[in-house]
Amino acid sequence: MKLLPVIRNLLLISAVALAACQSLAQEPVEFAQATIVINEKPLTVEFAKTQMQRARGLMFRKSLCDDCGMLFYFSPARKASMWMKNTYVALDVAFIDRNGVITDIKPLMPQDLTSVGASKVVTYALEMNQGWFAANNVRVGDQISVNL
Repeated sequence: MKLLPVIRNLLLISAVALAACQSLAQEPVEFAQATIVINEKPLTVEFAKTQMQRARGLMFRKSLCDDCGMLFYFSPARKASMWMKNTYVALDVAFIDRNGVITDIKPLMPQDLTSVGASKVVTYALEMNQGWFAANNVRVGDQISVNL
């Protein structure tokens, strides 16, 4: 069986490549800042504009300050979805259309690989600590203004 050493080597190479990818995934990613206003409350949040920034999101964070969050930008607009791979903080996500109207607010559980999607085409998603939207009386249909 000459095939077994080849398969063994391929498995070893795959394991090394996977370990390298996981190591790179934990490298710091720089995020810009965005100022948003929700129900007359101004907030400065991290801004994930690029594909690499959106892919990283809030992964590997152990905590998030009370009024901290991340705004994700989708261009072109789409029926976006989020998941919580390598994310340790319970979050809520508000999906926001091109007019700044919140279309959905949904809970996201730590490390849950279930895709949680918007019900409509959206331009933004805003992740905040779980319960933040309810505690701040932010509801579906409310308007968010975004200043980049």
